[in-house]
Amino acid sequence: MNEAATAYPASLRNYLGGGGEAALQRAYQIGRMALDAGVGMVTIADIHHASLQALLQDVPIDERNRILTGAAHFFAECISPYEMTYGGFREANTALRHFNEVLEQEAKRIAKALHEEAGQLLVAVYIALQNLSEEIPAARPHTLKVQQLLDQIEIQLRRLSHELTPVLLSDLGLAPALRYLCEGLAQRSQLQINIDPVPGQRLPRRIETTLYQVAKEALHNAVKHAQATAVWIVFQRTSDSIYCRIRDNGKGFDTASIAVRQGEQGFGLMGIRERLSIVGGHLQINSASGCGTELAISIPVER
Repeated sequence: MNEAATAYPASLRNYLGGGGEAALQRAYQIGRMALDAGVGMVTIADIHHASLQALLQDVPIDERNRILTGAAHFFAECISPYEMTYGGFREANTALRHFNEVLEQEAKRIAKALHEEAGQLLVAVYIALQNLSEEIPAARPHTLKVQQLLDQIEIQLRRLSHELTPVLLSDLGLAPALRYLCEGLAQRSQLQINIDPVPGQRLPRRIETTLYQVAKEALHNAVKHAQATAVWIVFQRTSDSIYCRIRDNGKGFDTASIAVRQGEQGFGLMGIRERLSIVGGHLQINSASGCGTELAISIPVER
């Protein structure tokens, strides 16, 4: 910020003094530099305002219109990197939203295949086992054991199908869908999951879907990577936001080293951030080796 605050007034004076296109190009460079340094557009506007005030102090009235017009051109050029970045972000956000919709459609297709096609194959296996037990009575005890295993497979396939595209989420809301997800995961992994349910009022569909998918990814991380035995999911609703904290008692990790080494992709954190960015959400990761991991999520909700 100090560099931009120093360079801006001098460059503006140079442009207004007849610096021409080269001086105007300097405005773009200042804007690019400020953007890379994390300086906000409001701060740039404040710098511009202070610079303009200083310029107008000793200027005759008949010169002020020329200075104001020139300063407006200089300021517009300075903030053009912000405008281009915002446009790029908006396009990227649109692409991410489209990609997310494609993923959801693919999940529906896989869920349908699990429910219908795999189910039909299981029926065929049941029939084959039944025929085998009738032709070879001595094999009946073995075929019964195989049928019991097939029963378990059918239950798991049905549950996985519902977890991919949960009907509960669209019909009853986030809390019932999460409970169903947690029940299945707890049975498969012995993970203890505690949920403080969201308020009774429904959230917009996209936000409920995002929170469901984020929670599912976080729970899988807790089992696969963190080797946790317990997870706590806590929701808090305010007038304009929904907050969710997902905490586990796993082994934790060094967030800085993971971000540098794997771009946060190893634990699916990049995917979580992208899902949240589509709905204007924010993710904060709190973790350290041996201290578990907490994901702090916030999403704005229109009234």
